[in-house]
Amino acid sequence: MKTILASIALMTCSLNATAFSQETHKRIVVDAVEYMKQNPNTTAYQKLEIWAQQLNTTPNALAQIMGQAAYDVDDFEDTFLCGAITGSCVQAPVWGLAKSIVKYTSYWHFQNHSQGTDAHGNDFGGYNYDKLTVWGAVDTMAATWLKGDYLDDGQGGETGWFSADKTKYNTYNITEAHYRIDSQSNYPMYKDFEKAPFQPIDNLGQYWYQSFIESKNPQILGFVFHTTDLLQPHHTWTTSDLNHSGWESWVKDYYDKENLNSFTFVSQALDNFTPINTNSNDVRPLLTQGGAFSYAQGGIVLNSTNHFDRVNTGQQVIPNAIAMVIHLLNHAMEKL
Repeated sequence: MKTILASIALMTCSLNATAFSQETHKRIVVDAVEYMKQNPNTTAYQKLEIWAQQLNTTPNALAQIMGQAAYDVDDFEDTFLCGAITGSCVQAPVWGLAKSIVKYTSYWHFQNHSQGTDAHGNDFGGYNYDKLTVWGAVDTMAATWLKGDYLDDGQGGETGWFSADKTKYNTYNITEAHYRIDSQSNYPMYKDFEKAPFQPIDNLGQYWYQSFIESKNPQILGFVFHTTDLLQPHHTWTTSDLNHSGWESWVKDYYDKENLNSFTFVSQALDNFTPINTNSNDVRPLLTQGGAFSYAQGGIVLNSTNHFDRVNTGQQVIPNAIAMVIHLLNHAMEKL
């Protein structure tokens, strides 16, 4: 039985799998636009400026819109898990009622570089407790609390005991279907949370990028930029624990104090990515490069809270996150 003690334990572990804080996600986008403004000859800033004029706004205002959209992805109300017994479907665990604690939507925000292909056929899978190679008490207790809980698949789908069906949102046939790009899925994969292979974040980015190509909506393009989670090492090593929350808070607190967004480092980081071919609309190879970088360079922050270790890692992953957004913006401006 799920006990009050288990709930208290989870709350004290500070479950927060939103990777970079929402404020940091927004800063990364704003800084990417500012870098482009300062380097118009090597970026697509002039096209960004023309786009802003067409929208009767300014590049700075566009940066705020897109940055806010990157911020907002952690607040999506698109993922509900349902109780194995009660059939009651919710978008966050009971301990998630506290401010800034993770919603289930965050489980789509990982790309596990410690494993190969996943059950869907993706080159790298997303969060899957059963396949983690590093984990902590938060991961284990969440899987214990949610054991047997299933992904909401709408009215008439999976139910709790005695056909209890309190569906709230058809997550499997909407959210999971959106993020199923170029992969295969079947609902039994999501009948037990502790074994569920969530789709990786690069598929999330690809879905929203395709939506931007069709709509030319800057807010939707901003959703794509939430994929800077791939530069957060916890999201490529894949764990909700191991100093996840503490690292997130540290980055937010020291973003300016330690000059983590140094444009000198951003200039260098741009060379770590292969620009997306103008004739292609597939941004996933670029996103995976970002994930590979954080996996290779940032693992120390899972085990160390030393300030120097964090500065060293932050001065690598934040400039690369900004550089990744610049590459995405350069490509997006060619698609207007």
